[in-house]
Amino acid sequence: MTKSSPILLTQAEVSELAKELGRSSLMGKTINAHTKDLEDFMALPIDVPGHGEAGGYEHNRHKQNYTYMNLAGRLFQITREQRYADFVITLLEEYAEKYLTFDFHVQKNTNPTGRLFHQILNEHCWLLYTSLAYSCVAEVMTDAQQEHIKICIFEPMLDMFTVKYAHDFDRIHNHGIWAVAAVGICGLAIGKREYLDMAVYGIERNNSGGFLAQISQLFAPSGYYMEGPYYHRYAIRPTCLFAEVLHRHMPDVDIYNYKDKVIGNTVEALLSTAYPNGQFPALNDASRTMSISDMGVQVAVSVYSKHYGVDDNLLGMAKIQDRVWMHPCGLALSRALEQAEQKANVGMPFWPSVELNEGPDGTHGAQGFIRMQDKKGDVSQLVMNYGQHGMGHGNFDTLGISFFNRGQEVLREYGFARWVNVEPKFGGRYLDENKSYARQTIAHNAVTVDEKCQNYFDVARADSVHGLPHFFSADNNVISGMSAFANQHYDGLSMQRSVFMLALDELESPLLIDLYRLAGEDEHQYDYSHQYEGQIIRTNFDYQSHQQVSTLGADNGYQHLWNIASGQPSDTALVSWLQNNTYYTWLGTSSNASSEVFFTRTGANDPSFNLRSEPAFIYRTHGKTSLLASVLETHGYFNEEFEQSVNARGKVIDIKVLGHDEVGSVVQITTNNSLITLMVSNQITTESSPHSMTVNQKDYQWTGPYAVDITAIKQEK
Repeated sequence: MTKSSPILLTQAEVSELAKELGRSSLMGKTINAHTKDLEDFMALPIDVPGHGEAGGYEHNRHKQNYTYMNLAGRLFQITREQRYADFVITLLEEYAEKYLTFDFHVQKNTNPTGRLFHQILNEHCWLLYTSLAYSCVAEVMTDAQQEHIKICIFEPMLDMFTVKYAHDFDRIHNHGIWAVAAVGICGLAIGKREYLDMAVYGIERNNSGGFLAQISQLFAPSGYYMEGPYYHRYAIRPTCLFAEVLHRHMPDVDIYNYKDKVIGNTVEALLSTAYPNGQFPALNDASRTMSISDMGVQVAVSVYSKHYGVDDNLLGMAKIQDRVWMHPCGLALSRALEQAEQKANVGMPFWPSVELNEGPDGTHGAQGFIRMQDKKGDVSQLVMNYGQHGMGHGNFDTLGISFFNRGQEVLREYGFARWVNVEPKFGGRYLDENKSYARQTIAHNAVTVDEKCQNYFDVARADSVHGLPHFFSADNNVISGMSAFANQHYDGLSMQRSVFMLALDELESPLLIDLYRLAGEDEHQYDYSHQYEGQIIRTNFDYQSHQQVSTLGADNGYQHLWNIASGQPSDTALVSWLQNNTYYTWLGTSSNASSEVFFTRTGANDPSFNLRSEPAFIYRTHGKTSLLASVLETHGYFNEEFEQSVNARGKVIDIKVLGHDEVGSVVQITTNNSLITLMVSNQITTESSPHSMTVNQKDYQWTGPYAVDITAIKQEK
């Protein structure tokens, strides 16, 4: 029988990797860390358990088994220590004895079940990594051992994935990427190349499914992945692994140049979404704790560096990760970092502002990421969603924003309602509260209309519409901004949001300015929600703390919000809070006659304590066509240990809506030293388009999508 060779390694590459053993390079540290982890796991008894809860011992043990087989296979090639190969072979033979004795999983899920896991997705992961491991050790296996493993594991899995679950194989989804990558890699490992062709071009070999269809439809020309950064970092690993497989075994596809270099574009897009602290914004269903240190992102950074080149940001990213992919791609990055550090200190990465278009052809809206540095080098990042829904993992929050500075998320994304792999909490799967709260519009920093969710929580309706970009401007050191429309997300109502960061000498950090316009013919209730963290410091209006609390509403996420306190501002509302060491002051107003502010906390109608208890404040107003306007100032410093509090009150005094119509919106912001007039077009416009409005007998004229006028206020002597 022909001996299989490592799918992702040549002997020359293995020799180069072996030179890193014991070195202090990034690759040397990576190999050492993997070796230690593997040795610890190999000290445990071999175990191939049966079925168990999702996220339980059995689930995690199968996951550990494939993870460490994959590491052991590569470490065998690098070190030539036979015991690593023996570990893989022994474990594979144990699976071969048991796999077909397992029925399909007893714990049913919304996804098809496997013989090892509660959903077939996890079985795809198992096959992908195990096939790579097998290809690394097959050279020291007997023909009988190889045949036993092929007949009892690999061939039944391939049949299950491409026949029994054929409908899932060609599904355009992150599950589909894992499926095609696993099948293609396994086909190569056991010498059945027809499965590689199927994985690339689809079951019918007509590009209706398969890897090329996946990366063509899931990734926009900008590289943005429609389900958001959390699922992007999950999909990026099989994407990059399989791309490297095709680069080596199907060079005619020219995968790294395919669809205008979509592989490189999507890696760059993923990295450019991250906050300055390396965490990903929790757009759509997402964990709030996922960061660039994820193993999939490590693989992606290594692949990008090898095939698209290394720059300062990639080097800074690798330094933060402190690991590379244990592969020749990772070795290229490790050596580049080593050379760079010999010349100069490698700094932190700073990704520029970017607008990432959505949809296969880039016409389904976009996601905007604006970054601005203050005088001390701290980066503020403003994110706005004006793209497409994101399929089954999409949240109903078009025009929602998040805001980050001073190392923390300030206007926060809730993320998903899920206890990942905590088996007593619904098997670690998505909880009912994910639909009833986390995905609802009120759970985000957006405006909820009439206590209804956008698109009325109809996924098909949401998938049929998308945001409409207005402008994205981030090349000015004083002001950067973006604007978009969402005109089909509520019946009879169009929405426009324009958000800016403005740098003023008198302010410590860029000022966040937010204009949210809603246009309709009927009277509506508008709830302008702000998810924050910390302690309320002060307000400029009286509020009533409710001794007997009730929910804010009955449905659409409101049933999970305790109405803790409420008050009615007489004019511009002010809410100031302390988050860790920093003060934040929000001032908000609207074009309507009256308003009310509610202070809420999650946890109502939550008998299993699934929701995190988090605060928010909601600015409520009523009207037809309305403009809601606010600013958020970052200021001061607090240190409880040293009993220090500096600049606890901000320097922004007021914000007023001067006027708005179908032409534009004009607001005025007053600080201690400045009078700022911001004029924004409410129509799709060009950089040279003139605009004119008359408000209270005063003319306002500007050119382009927006303009700002900053006038110094003369101080009395």
